[in-house]
Amino acid sequence: MAHLFDTFTLRDLTLRNRIAVPAMCQYSARDGLSGDWHFAHYGARAVGGAALIVSEAIAVVPDGRISSADLGLWDDGQIEALARVVRFALDQGCPMAAQLAHAGRKASVRRGWEAPAALPRDQGGWPLTAPSPIAFSDAYPKPAELDAAGIAAIVERFADAARRARDAGFSAVEIHAAHGYLLHQFLSPLANRRADDYGGSFANRTRLLIEVVDAVRAVWPDRLPLIARLSATDWVDGGWTPEETVAVCRVLKTRGVDLIDVSSGGIVPDAKIPAGPGFQIGFAEQVRREADIPSAAVGLITAPEQADRVVRGGQADMVLIGREILRNPYWPMTAARELGHAAAWPAQYLCAAPAGAKMR
Repeated sequence: MAHLFDTFTLRDLTLRNRIAVPAMCQYSARDGLSGDWHFAHYGARAVGGAALIVSEAIAVVPDGRISSADLGLWDDGQIEALARVVRFALDQGCPMAAQLAHAGRKASVRRGWEAPAALPRDQGGWPLTAPSPIAFSDAYPKPAELDAAGIAAIVERFADAARRARDAGFSAVEIHAAHGYLLHQFLSPLANRRADDYGGSFANRTRLLIEVVDAVRAVWPDRLPLIARLSATDWVDGGWTPEETVAVCRVLKTRGVDLIDVSSGGIVPDAKIPAGPGFQIGFAEQVRREADIPSAAVGLITAPEQADRVVRGGQADMVLIGREILRNPYWPMTAARELGHAAAWPAQYLCAAPAGAKMR
């Protein structure tokens, strides 16, 4: 069986191990532009030995940002700032995936470390759009329902952002259809009450995601992988289910998606989520087994032995280490030592490497 430090290949991209950094918003951009914080943050994790870094949510339009401090790729002028980050990560042997996103009814909020609240219009907030005019909670404004022209424009904006991600040097694109953001809102009956071709049946609720995948795949190089992030369940009766996740993954596989990043929740604020160590791994295993597509597991995976078991046991092809890699950017090199693998170290750090370590 494969183990945590085996290589992993998706199309023409070969990753040095099975450890990835998931998307984690930094809320530190200005006008969608990455800056020194992003360079230092992502650079440290590339140096630390991860095989792949998925960027934080990159908005495809300004009103699709979660906050006013989100990254963006809605304009050509935003390409080079991200390219600087991507080039450095690649120089360390760590490719990056651009997570392309639209927040929908969960847009226009304060930064993540501030008190959770919608951003008022007089403080820079903006109007929200969604599949249906249903607010995320009483603390959020009611969004406007997207019409057919608005939906078509969003599909085009995802494709435009993918072209810019290509020009910035990203090695993969991840389409964000999880955590209660716009594409997830179309998937879930809890947020989608439409009566047209984008609502009601499973085929209709998944239509926008498939259109976005098709549009992105059409402009994204065939040699490079496409990833989709899904919430496997809403954790609420009447919401999106694991069975629907498997069903849509089977479709996404036929449309050129190569890996499913499996998370959960986010569509409503009061879901009872049984969070605990590895609580979402079973969903990644179900997707991998029943949809016959590679999967990545995320969610309170913190220990090297735990991560290694996920891969060795065939539960997922990759593990995404979030909070633990915020605490320790060099977690992959630490994990290699604990698991008895000779991970490559940067030449600049060899004086601190364990015996037997090789130079990167």
